[in-house]
Parts: sequence; structure tokens; C-alpha cells
Amino acid sequence: MTKRRDFLRNAAVGLTAAAVGARAPKLLFANPYGKPVGLQLYTVRDQLDQDVAGTIKQLGAIGYQDAEIYSLYGKTPAEFTNILKNNGLTASSGHYMLPDVKTNWQKHIDDAQALGLQYMVHAILQPEDRKSFDDYKRLAELFNKAAEQTHKAGIQFCYHNHNFEFKKYGDTTAYDYLLKALDPELVKFEMDCFWVTHAGQDPVAYFRKHPGRFPLLHIKDLKDNPAPTQEFDAKTGLFAPVGSGTIDWKRIFAAAPTGGMKHYYVEQDYCEQPPLEAVKMSYDYLHKLEV
Repeated sequence: MTKRRDFLRNAAVGLTAAAVGARAPKLLFANPYGKPVGLQLYTVRDQLDQDVAGTIKQLGAIGYQDAEIYSLYGKTPAEFTNILKNNGLTASSGHYMLPDVKTNWQKHIDDAQALGLQYMVHAILQPEDRKSFDDYKRLAELFNKAAEQTHKAGIQFCYHNHNFEFKKYGDTTAYDYLLKALDPELVKFEMDCFWVTHAGQDPVAYFRKHPGRFPLLHIKDLKDNPAPTQEFDAKTGLFAPVGSGTIDWKRIFAAAPTGGMKHYYVEQDYCEQPPLEAVKMSYDYLHKLEV
């Protein structure tokens, strides 16, 4: 009987350990929805200018596994991909400017394929490109055509917002117009939750109104609750590491699947702390965030 009790006790301990072991990967990978925490590399642009491989190594050590590319910093697509791979990262998305879309777009698509990108994102409109509502109408035509090319290459084209898209034109905004004018099958959106909030809008409301349209999110925090503005100022002084500001990230992430979220990227346009310290703070918060 003693041997039988010992056997049953040991078996129970073994089953408990096995159950804990089975749960361990989930506990170790506690990012929202189990998705890798990504970083828009623009955040550490100065560090990458000085040392690409060394900076990527530090990002991998922090825990980042996904990157959104802003520049290749003189590397070829193959070289940059190898640096990421050697440090446990992949690049799922890249940012592009309007001149890239207008000129030699196919070459950029070819490079994106070489990098293994799933998304090509228009990053920002300069003031001279958005002087009137008619400008947005012309841009919608351009972006739909650009998206046809990326679609043929198996890459999703996206549009990234700031706050100026929420300027009113009659009974609509530029953002709402683009959501209607851009082909929903060809053009998705990368929502920058900071800039939507800074414009006095609600990211969750957009997820619900346009389900599935937002596969990419930019995640950066807002220090205070300023008066809404549609005047773009990159150096607002309001940027903060994720989790140290005023944005309710649990609410946003809870609704993000309705919006179609596939990837999310930490981005902090300007950092008061050393950038690598700031992105670690953001990673640590997101890694532990439970939705």
C-alpha cells in the first residue's frame, strides 16, 4: 500500500509539472494576443546611423522580435535581413515616402520582397502634398494604383496617419474620406494610436466602424491630455514610453482584433530618455500587458 501511495503521489506531481510545463510557453510569451512586440526602427535612427548591427543586437536582447523598417542604413536587403535574423528579429513591414511611391515604385517592391516584408506603408504626407481636399482626392488615386502593384507581389499596401488627416473638409475629414476612397481590398491602414488620440479621436470607435481595416498599429504614449489639434508637430514634447502616459492600452488592445490587428509596433518619435532605454520601457510594459 505504501508503494502504491508513493506511486500515486509521484504520478500526481508529475502530471502537475507537465501541466505547468504545458502552460509555460504561454506564460513566457505574454505579449498581447501572443503576438511579438515590434519596433518601428525610426525610434532608434540615431543609434542605427552609428552602428546597425550593434543596435539591432541590443533590440534583440531587450526582447523585440519584429521590426518595421524605416531605412536600410547603407545595407543591402540581404545584409539587413541577415543582421535581423542573427539577432532573432524579422521585418514584417516597411515605411515609404510619397516620392518612393511616385518614382521607381517597382524597385521598392522588389526590395521589399527581398526583405520578406508583408506590408508596405506610406509613412507621412508633407505639408505641400496636402494643401487642399483635392490633393487627397489625387492621392487616393495614386495609392490605389500603387496598391495594385504591391498586391501583385503579395504585399499589402497601407496608409499611416498623423493628426492632420482629421482636419475637417465640409462634413468629413481627410481620414474618413481616405477610408472610403481607398479600395478596402487593396489598401489597409496602419493606425497610429497616439496621433488619433492627439487629434481628439477614438481608435476604438474606428475599429468598430471599419472592422478589419487596421492590420497594423503604432503604439506610443501621450504624456498629457492636450487640447485636440490637427496641426502636425513632431516635437510636441508629449511622447512617452508605452504605459507611462495617459492612453488606455488595455481598452485599445481589447478592441484591436475587431480592427483586424496583425502586428503592432512601438514607436516614439522623440525620446527624453536614451532611445534604447525608452524602447525597453515600452517593451517591458507590453510584454506584461494582459488583455
